[in-house]
Amino acid sequence: MKKKLLTALLILGAICFYMPTALTAQEVLSADEIMINAKNRITSDTVSSRSRMVITAKNGGTTERKIDQYSKDGPNGARTVIIFQEPRNVAGTRFLTMDTKSGNSDQWIFLPSLGKVRRIAASDSGGNFMGTDFSYDDISSMDRDVTLDTHILLREEVLNGKQCYVIQSIPKTKYQYSKTITWIEKNNYLIHKAEMYNQRNEVVKIMEMSDYKDIQGRLSPLQTKISTVAAGTSTTIYMEIMKYDDPIPEGVFTTTYLETGRLR
Repeated sequence: MKKKLLTALLILGAICFYMPTALTAQEVLSADEIMINAKNRITSDTVSSRSRMVITAKNGGTTERKIDQYSKDGPNGARTVIIFQEPRNVAGTRFLTMDTKSGNSDQWIFLPSLGKVRRIAASDSGGNFMGTDFSYDDISSMDRDVTLDTHILLREEVLNGKQCYVIQSIPKTKYQYSKTITWIEKNNYLIHKAEMYNQRNEVVKIMEMSDYKDIQGRLSPLQTKISTVAAGTSTTIYMEIMKYDDPIPEGVFTTTYLETGRLR
């Protein structure tokens, strides 16, 4: 039986698939059940993708990058490798994140300018990822276990013409955000928006997922935008190629592959 796989949006490579059973008019879903249905919406052993990343500065100027991503389930959860292909100044940069038994993630990055693999320390996980609006933690956040947070159904409301559940999620232990509020479409559990808050209860980032298309029988977002509110910047991921269940060698998910870019 296929295992459920969810990667970070960036990277959004994999958003899991789960088709809930039909509900009667009398049945009411809890906030936990809504989040589980949303996070487990797609089932796939692997996800491979190529994306165009557009980074928008406060003055409106943009820079573009092209990335490949490979995601595969593992013994403790999802594993994801991100490879920067263009432009030349970032080409060859490779990043690996692997879920651990604790529900957190171990992360490593290879920078060609340094010529070696560096492990991302927990104290650095909130820092910007390669000059984008994503933090290192954001790369793993879409794969965050539902049980790590306390979920509350705040209300139902219409967002962009879609009737949505609005769910508040508060971490049970220390985390980069004090809470996240997520808009989830009622009839299919598509995630359309999420607001991330700091300890002062201020919105620090907004994530928006759109342009859902059927790919191999799975509704998948082809556009994901994350904005940093105070900075006035944003990073938008445009999915150009996405494939589910293509074989990915185990050797891809190693620090040796990060350093060499080759399988042994």
